[in-house]
Amino acid sequence: MNPDPDIIVKFWGVRGSIPCPGPTTVRYGGNTPSIEVRFPKEGNRLVILDAGSGIRELGLNLMATQLPKGPIQADIFLSHTHWDHIQGFPFFTPIFVPSTTLKVWGARTHDSEGLDQTMGDQMSYRYFPIRGVELAARIEYLHLQEGQVDLGDGIILHTHYLNHPVLCLGYRFEYRGKVLCTSFDTEPYRNLFCTDPNDPDYDAAVAREAESAVREQNEAADRFMTGADLVVYDAQYTQAEYEAGKLGWGHTPMEYACRAGVRNQVKSLALFHHDPLRTDQHLDELALKHCEPGAYGPTEIFFAKEGMSVVI
Repeated sequence: MNPDPDIIVKFWGVRGSIPCPGPTTVRYGGNTPSIEVRFPKEGNRLVILDAGSGIRELGLNLMATQLPKGPIQADIFLSHTHWDHIQGFPFFTPIFVPSTTLKVWGARTHDSEGLDQTMGDQMSYRYFPIRGVELAARIEYLHLQEGQVDLGDGIILHTHYLNHPVLCLGYRFEYRGKVLCTSFDTEPYRNLFCTDPNDPDYDAAVAREAESAVREQNEAADRFMTGADLVVYDAQYTQAEYEAGKLGWGHTPMEYACRAGVRNQVKSLALFHHDPLRTDQHLDELALKHCEPGAYGPTEIFFAKEGMSVVI
């Protein structure tokens, strides 16, 4: 292990769509997305990526290990507000502690509704016994668009819109020459217009323009992760599953993710957002196929597991 790390990444939830605890998901975990990121050289500054059900265990850990040393402070970055990425927030114990200070960052997904309202809706009395306005912690909601943000302490954040059925952001954290990048939930861009010249709906000019736009968007997605030390990439489906009825669902085939990591000189690639039907045994079998050293090239490839830490 690097004795002087710049960034430490720990996975607390790695599943997509819905929590799936049980005997077949013990080793990889059954919680939905939440990732702890620490910057040890900046007072162990805490960044949390997504607030799926995994954030509950993270919160309990913070209460036991960090609160005795002083107030809990964190930045929470939401990739998007689909329920599997925010459902753990009402159970994140630090929000009930008056000394907690949180900044919650994410994209505005509706013109007339801010992030605070989107997050607060799941804590209305219809769904939860404590309303968002009654939380004891000091919580500030900040809206992000595609661009760059200086987070202080030498941490620069770049954001990139992803291809998902709701506005979704990928995050690229740059710090002391190291790069952590996230790319979930997303899928490769594809041409939705008719490309068959024999089809009566075919329009050559439209088809060419669409192909050009698709190529530009996929190239931009590649550039966003280029040279990263660690990329956490959506890999919910296999290529066969994707082509058999998952196109347009907003998730990436793991074969595509692996090739993207290699062609963009990514050092380590964490395959993430596992399908809830994927058992430990199935993931082991897929790891033998996709994670063998050199299977796709020099990039280290692995399936993320709950409790796993990666040092950068």
